[in-house]
Amino acid sequence: MSQPRQSRALVIVNTDFHSSDGDAMFGTRKGAKREAEKLSTTLSRLNYEVKLMHNKTAKEIEDLYQQECRCEHGEYFVSIISSHGEEGVIFGCDSEPVKLTRIFQILSSKKCPVLTKIPKIFFIQACRGQEFDQGVVVECDSREREPDGFSDYLSIPPQTVVMFACSPGYVAFLNITGSMFLQALLKVLDGEERHLALNRLMTRINWEVAVCCQARGTYEGCKEMPCFVTNLLQEVFPFSA
Repeated sequence: MSQPRQSRALVIVNTDFHSSDGDAMFGTRKGAKREAEKLSTTLSRLNYEVKLMHNKTAKEIEDLYQQECRCEHGEYFVSIISSHGEEGVIFGCDSEPVKLTRIFQILSSKKCPVLTKIPKIFFIQACRGQEFDQGVVVECDSREREPDGFSDYLSIPPQTVVMFACSPGYVAFLNITGSMFLQALLKVLDGEERHLALNRLMTRINWEVAVCCQARGTYEGCKEMPCFVTNLLQEVFPFSA
Protein backbone atom coordinates (compact mmCIF):
# COMPACT_ATOMS: atom_id res chain seq x y z
CA MET A 1 0.00 0.00 0.00
CA SER A 2 1.49 3.38 -1.02
CA GLN A 3 2.25 6.00 1.60
CA PRO A 4 0.18 9.23 1.50
CA ARG A 5 1.96 12.29 0.14
CA GLN A 6 3.53 14.59 2.71
CA SER A 7 2.12 18.04 3.20
CA ARG A 8 4.56 20.72 2.08
CA ALA A 9 5.86 23.84 3.83
CA LEU A 10 7.78 26.74 2.28
CA VAL A 11 9.66 28.95 4.76
CA ILE A 12 11.21 32.17 3.42
CA VAL A 13 13.34 34.34 5.70
CA ASN A 14 15.16 37.48 4.63
CA THR A 15 17.67 39.00 7.04
CA ASP A 16 20.03 41.15 4.95
CA PHE A 17 18.91 43.70 2.37
CA HIS A 18 20.83 45.47 -0.38
CA SER A 19 20.10 47.86 -3.22
CA SER A 20 20.93 47.12 -6.85
CA ASP A 21 24.25 48.92 -6.25
CA GLY A 22 25.10 46.62 -3.37
CA ASP A 23 24.49 49.19 -0.65
CA ALA A 24 22.96 47.96 2.60
CA MET A 25 19.27 48.79 2.95
CA PHE A 26 16.85 48.71 5.88
CA GLY A 27 18.26 46.95 8.93
CA THR A 28 19.64 43.47 9.48
CA ARG A 29 16.93 41.29 10.96
CA LYS A 30 18.89 39.67 13.77
CA GLY A 31 17.23 36.61 15.26
CA ALA A 32 15.05 35.87 12.23
CA LYS A 33 17.23 33.14 10.70
CA ARG A 34 17.49 31.04 13.86
CA GLU A 35 13.74 31.42 14.42
CA ALA A 36 13.00 30.20 10.87
CA GLU A 37 15.30 27.22 11.38
CA LYS A 38 13.43 26.27 14.56
CA LEU A 39 10.10 26.52 12.74
CA SER A 40 11.42 24.34 9.93
CA THR A 41 12.56 21.70 12.40
CA THR A 42 9.19 21.75 14.16
CA LEU A 43 7.24 21.44 10.89
CA SER A 44 9.46 18.54 9.82
CA ARG A 45 8.68 16.82 13.10
CA LEU A 46 4.98 17.32 12.31
CA ASN A 47 5.52 15.38 9.07
CA TYR A 48 5.84 18.30 6.66
CA GLU A 49 8.30 18.29 3.80
CA VAL A 50 9.97 21.65 4.45
CA LYS A 51 11.85 23.93 2.07
CA LEU A 52 13.74 26.64 3.97
CA MET A 53 15.00 29.53 1.83
CA HIS A 54 17.21 32.36 3.10
CA ASN A 55 17.76 35.83 1.60
CA LYS A 56 15.80 35.60 -1.66
CA THR A 57 15.19 38.44 -4.10
CA ALA A 58 11.70 39.56 -5.06
CA LYS A 59 11.82 37.55 -8.29
CA GLU A 60 13.21 34.49 -6.54
CA ILE A 61 10.35 34.63 -4.03
CA GLU A 62 7.79 34.63 -6.85
CA ASP A 63 9.66 31.77 -8.54
CA LEU A 64 9.53 29.70 -5.35
CA TYR A 65 5.73 29.87 -5.35
CA GLN A 66 5.65 29.08 -9.06
CA GLN A 67 7.66 25.95 -8.28
CA GLU A 68 5.08 24.85 -5.70
CA CYS A 69 2.51 24.72 -8.51
CA ARG A 70 4.55 21.95 -10.11
CA CYS A 71 4.97 19.86 -6.94
CA GLU A 72 2.93 16.98 -5.58
CA HIS A 73 1.16 18.02 -2.38
CA GLY A 74 -0.37 16.26 0.59
CA GLU A 75 -3.29 17.50 2.69
CA TYR A 76 -1.98 21.02 3.38
CA PHE A 77 0.37 23.71 2.11
CA VAL A 78 1.94 25.97 4.74
CA SER A 79 4.10 29.02 4.03
CA ILE A 80 5.92 31.23 6.51
CA ILE A 81 7.34 34.55 5.31
CA SER A 82 9.66 36.57 7.55
CA SER A 83 10.95 39.83 6.09
CA HIS A 84 10.72 43.60 6.07
CA GLY A 85 7.35 44.76 4.80
CA GLU A 86 4.58 47.31 4.55
CA GLU A 87 0.84 46.99 4.03
CA GLY A 88 0.21 44.44 1.28
CA VAL A 89 3.93 44.00 0.53
CA ILE A 90 6.95 42.04 1.67
CA PHE A 91 10.49 42.82 0.51
CA GLY A 92 13.05 40.61 -1.19
CA CYS A 93 16.66 40.78 -0.07
CA ASP A 94 17.25 43.06 -3.09
CA SER A 95 14.91 45.57 -1.36
CA GLU A 96 12.36 45.12 -4.15
CA PRO A 97 8.69 44.67 -3.15
CA VAL A 98 6.60 41.56 -3.67
CA LYS A 99 2.89 42.23 -3.48
CA LEU A 100 0.97 39.65 -1.49
CA THR A 101 -1.72 39.86 -4.18
CA ARG A 102 0.91 38.54 -6.63
CA ILE A 103 1.68 35.54 -4.41
CA PHE A 104 -2.03 34.79 -3.99
CA GLN A 105 -2.53 35.11 -7.74
CA ILE A 106 0.22 32.54 -8.39
CA LEU A 107 -1.56 30.08 -6.08
CA SER A 108 -5.07 30.74 -7.41
CA SER A 109 -7.10 27.90 -8.85
CA LYS A 110 -6.63 29.25 -12.37
CA LYS A 111 -2.84 29.45 -12.12
CA CYS A 112 -2.25 26.53 -9.76
CA PRO A 113 -4.93 23.83 -10.14
CA VAL A 114 -2.88 21.34 -8.11
CA LEU A 115 -3.60 23.41 -4.97
CA THR A 116 -7.25 24.16 -5.70
CA LYS A 117 -8.74 21.92 -3.00
CA ILE A 118 -5.78 21.95 -0.63
CA PRO A 119 -5.91 24.39 2.32
CA LYS A 120 -3.18 27.03 1.94
CA ILE A 121 -1.98 28.54 5.22
CA PHE A 122 0.26 31.62 5.46
CA PHE A 123 2.01 33.10 8.50
CA ILE A 124 3.51 36.51 7.66
CA GLN A 125 6.04 38.17 9.98
CA ALA A 126 6.46 41.67 8.54
CA CYS A 127 5.38 45.20 9.32
CA ARG A 128 2.20 46.59 7.79
CA GLY A 129 2.88 50.26 8.47
CA GLN A 130 4.73 52.63 10.81
CA GLU A 131 2.31 52.98 13.73
CA PHE A 132 3.16 51.69 17.21
CA ASP A 133 0.49 49.92 19.20
CA GLN A 134 0.51 51.62 22.58
CA GLY A 135 -2.10 49.29 24.00
CA VAL A 136 6.59 46.05 20.67
CA VAL A 137 11.65 46.30 18.70
CA VAL A 138 13.41 46.63 18.99
CA GLU A 139 13.49 46.50 15.20
CA CYS A 140 10.71 47.23 12.79
CA ASP A 141 10.37 45.50 9.45
CA SER A 142 8.78 48.41 7.62
CA ARG A 143 8.87 51.17 5.04
CA GLU A 144 6.20 53.90 4.85
CA ARG A 145 3.16 53.34 2.64
CA GLU A 146 -0.55 54.16 2.76
CA PRO A 147 -2.56 51.21 4.15
CA ASP A 148 -4.73 49.45 1.61
CA GLY A 149 -5.35 46.11 3.26
CA PHE A 150 -8.88 45.46 2.10
CA SER A 151 -7.90 44.87 -1.53
CA ASP A 152 -5.38 42.29 -0.32
CA TYR A 153 -8.13 40.43 1.52
CA LEU A 154 -10.25 40.35 -1.64
CA SER A 155 -7.37 38.76 -3.55
CA ILE A 156 -6.99 35.78 -1.20
CA PRO A 157 -7.92 32.64 -3.17
CA PRO A 158 -10.44 30.05 -1.94
CA GLN A 159 -9.29 27.54 0.68
CA THR A 160 -6.71 29.98 2.04
CA VAL A 161 -5.89 31.34 5.49
CA VAL A 162 -3.51 34.26 6.05
CA MET A 163 -2.29 35.23 9.51
CA PHE A 164 -0.40 38.50 9.93
CA ALA A 165 1.93 39.39 12.79
CA CYS A 166 0.18 42.71 13.32
CA SER A 167 -2.87 44.74 12.39
CA PRO A 168 -2.97 46.96 9.26
CA GLY A 169 -0.87 50.11 9.60
CA TYR A 170 1.24 48.84 12.51
CA VAL A 171 4.79 47.61 12.99
CA ALA A 172 5.75 44.03 13.81
CA PHE A 173 8.53 43.49 16.33
CA LEU A 174 11.75 41.53 16.18
CA ASN A 175 14.83 41.25 18.37
CA ILE A 176 17.83 38.94 18.59
CA THR A 177 15.74 36.19 20.20
CA GLY A 178 13.10 36.31 17.44
CA SER A 179 9.70 37.86 16.85
CA MET A 180 6.74 37.90 19.20
CA PHE A 181 4.51 36.42 16.51
CA LEU A 182 6.60 33.50 15.28
CA GLN A 183 7.78 32.69 18.80
CA ALA A 184 4.11 32.35 19.77
CA LEU A 185 3.54 30.12 16.73
CA LEU A 186 6.48 27.95 17.78
CA LYS A 187 5.12 27.67 21.33
CA VAL A 188 1.73 26.55 20.05
CA LEU A 189 3.18 24.03 17.57
CA ASP A 190 5.40 22.55 20.27
CA GLY A 191 2.51 22.22 22.71
CA GLU A 192 -0.81 20.43 22.91
CA GLU A 193 -2.53 23.38 21.17
CA ARG A 194 -1.22 22.03 17.87
CA HIS A 195 -4.12 19.56 17.91
CA LEU A 196 -6.69 22.37 17.80
CA ALA A 197 -8.66 23.32 14.71
CA LEU A 198 -6.77 26.01 12.80
CA ASN A 199 -9.08 28.91 13.68
CA ARG A 200 -8.80 28.08 17.40
CA LEU A 201 -5.03 27.64 17.12
CA MET A 202 -4.69 31.08 15.53
CA THR A 203 -6.92 32.64 18.16
CA ARG A 204 -4.61 31.12 20.77
CA ILE A 205 -1.64 32.81 19.04
CA ASN A 206 -3.56 36.12 19.11
CA TRP A 207 -4.02 35.75 22.85
CA GLU A 208 -0.40 34.75 23.44
CA VAL A 209 0.99 37.79 21.62
CA ALA A 210 -1.58 40.36 22.77
CA VAL A 211 -1.65 39.37 26.45
CA CYS A 212 1.73 37.82 27.20
CA CYS A 213 4.08 39.90 25.04
CA GLN A 214 5.23 43.47 25.56
CA ALA A 215 8.16 45.53 24.31
CA ARG A 216 11.01 46.59 26.57
CA GLY A 217 13.69 49.23 26.25
CA THR A 218 13.00 52.14 23.87
CA TYR A 219 9.44 50.98 23.17
CA GLU A 220 8.61 49.89 26.70
CA GLY A 221 4.93 49.04 27.01
CA CYS A 222 4.12 48.84 23.30
CA LYS A 223 2.05 45.86 22.19
CA GLU A 224 1.31 43.84 19.06
CA MET A 225 -1.99 42.41 17.82
CA PRO A 226 -1.88 39.65 15.20
CA CYS A 227 -4.91 39.07 13.00
CA PHE A 228 -6.01 36.51 10.45
CA VAL A 229 -8.44 36.18 7.57
CA THR A 230 -9.83 32.88 6.33
CA ASN A 231 -12.14 31.66 3.59
CA LEU A 232 -11.98 27.98 4.49
CA LEU A 233 -15.29 26.15 4.30
CA GLN A 234 -14.53 23.58 6.96
CA GLU A 235 -12.47 23.09 10.11
CA VAL A 236 -8.96 21.81 9.46
CA PHE A 237 -6.34 20.35 11.79
CA PRO A 238 -3.06 20.89 9.89
CA PHE A 239 -0.65 20.32 12.78
CA SER A 240 -2.28 17.39 14.54
CA ALA A 241 0.04 14.53 13.64
